[in-house]
Amino acid sequence: MSDGPLIVIGAGQAAAQLAASLVQYGFKGPLSLIGDEPYLPYQRPPLSKKFLAGEIELEQLFLKPAAFYEKAGIELILGSKVIGIDRKASAVVLEDGRNLRYATLVLATGSRAREVFLPGIGLTGVHVLRRISDVETIRPQLLPQRRLTIVGGGYIGLELAAVATKLGVKVSVLEQAPRVMGRGVGPLVSAFYERLHREEGVSIATGTRVEGLQGSDRLEHVVYDGGRLEADLVIIGVGAVPNIELASEAGLAIDDGIAVDENCRTSDPAIFAIGDCASHLRSTSERRLRLESVHAALEQARIAAAAICRQKVPPLQTPWFWSDQYDVKLQMAGLSAGHDEVVVRGHPNEGRSFAVFYLRQKRLLAVDAVNRAAEFMVSRQLIGEQAQVDAGRLHDETANLKEVRL
Repeated sequence: MSDGPLIVIGAGQAAAQLAASLVQYGFKGPLSLIGDEPYLPYQRPPLSKKFLAGEIELEQLFLKPAAFYEKAGIELILGSKVIGIDRKASAVVLEDGRNLRYATLVLATGSRAREVFLPGIGLTGVHVLRRISDVETIRPQLLPQRRLTIVGGGYIGLELAAVATKLGVKVSVLEQAPRVMGRGVGPLVSAFYERLHREEGVSIATGTRVEGLQGSDRLEHVVYDGGRLEADLVIIGVGAVPNIELASEAGLAIDDGIAVDENCRTSDPAIFAIGDCASHLRSTSERRLRLESVHAALEQARIAAAAICRQKVPPLQTPWFWSDQYDVKLQMAGLSAGHDEVVVRGHPNEGRSFAVFYLRQKRLLAVDAVNRAAEFMVSRQLIGEQAQVDAGRLHDETANLKEVRL
């Protein structure tokens, strides 16, 4: 085990888990986490849910208390930006001019909100939601009867729509794609979420392209290909892009993210990458994936920590994701790409509870479970086992899910 200095660029979910795992493995070298925000490592999912709604306090976002890092001897360098990596000198360069030497470097640089370039994008009242500071700016503006337009109907946009609607805000969602949440779920689930939001009073327009934002100084209108909306507030939520610039400038291999092997090691043996920024070679499929999820961040952090400490690397788990909107919890497991059969359990066109299963040659690949915790839990196990299943029993709500294997 190397006891030389280990530096982590990034102080989010992946970085916090890496630090915790290194402590568990008994890592003894100097360990520093560098983050460009002034906060302890924190969870991002609640930003568009409970934290935006004011249901939890700032301290409840933090993954570990300050005492954890202090007791473990972990140096937190917060509110600081790394501007370069000098691989020859094994050093990172900070914006304030400091050079910090490393024996091992971990890139946990995450992702950032995708920029859009529209006329009027700089008007007051136009925002993105990605960081604590974004929420603290947006939350006071979510007042009853104010008009909010959300550009983008992905998870973040719709979670934000749900919170704002419950606060009495008049919400419109404009999505350029043919359906909402199109990158993450199938058409049945997309249709359900459009119905759900409309039932809650949200206006949703799909296949709609925003052309510009108008106002004399402050935002007044959103112009789109079907007309013009009056708006007091606009939030842009059109996806995220991985923060790969430091890695690219340092000459590391890039492939839809920072390319890493099964152990999360980059093309430089002394440098690892984890979380949203990493394009991970998965041994289970022999293909490279970049997954923007809490599960992927935690899993890759544990893998990297084991590799750094020369411990047995934990096996890959079935990927999972979730989204909370109104009284509906969507839980997803597996990856549906390549499916040849879709099986539905329940009724997506009525009520708020059903599950959609994606099969290939009778093997369960993935599930989208809407208020169906049991289906989600059993499916995670079946997907992990690469089990072949009886489609008829999956569909039959009277059938015991634990007895669907062929």
